[in-house]
Amino acid sequence: MAADFSRVRVLIVDDNGYMLTILRTILHGFGIKQIFESKDPADAFDLVRSDSVDIIITDYQMEILDGLDFVRLVRTADDSPNPLVPIIMLSAYSEKSKVMLARDAGVTEFCCKPVTAKEMFSKIASVINEPRPFIRNRNYFGPDRRRANPDGGTYKGPERRKARQKVGADIEATGDAPPSGEG
Repeated sequence: MAADFSRVRVLIVDDNGYMLTILRTILHGFGIKQIFESKDPADAFDLVRSDSVDIIITDYQMEILDGLDFVRLVRTADDSPNPLVPIIMLSAYSEKSKVMLARDAGVTEFCCKPVTAKEMFSKIASVINEPRPFIRNRNYFGPDRRRANPDGGTYKGPERRKARQKVGADIEATGDAPPSGEG
């Protein structure tokens, strides 16, 4: 199935010039023509404020302002023009604790380095074709961290939070999502 990404505007934020080249090459291969690049997250945030971007791809670990801080800035800064923009984080650090920190900062998708074209295509297609609703509470703002079960049902296993059991029943009855802090 062919996808037309020609009108998608992507910002790449990575302090490694080689990684910028690799990502630019991959994105061009997908037909993405409007690619912005920045080696400095602070400069990248200025770019986000001045130009409209559809997707941000950022590295996890960078000097001074790291990828997590950059994501939090995009999501929660008063002068952020698009806190709902999909953000794909890249990292060579793929241990669960790092992935969870990225998720909790508001990352939409996480991709491990070395990145492949197939994986990057999958992440871009996911943020475009399957956008997740956003949640805001006093401790978090970002994409809903809950993912649908493959069978479409509500998770009822041992990891389900006790507070969510009643709230889950309320969602099914009303269709209203709870504040993130309850889930």
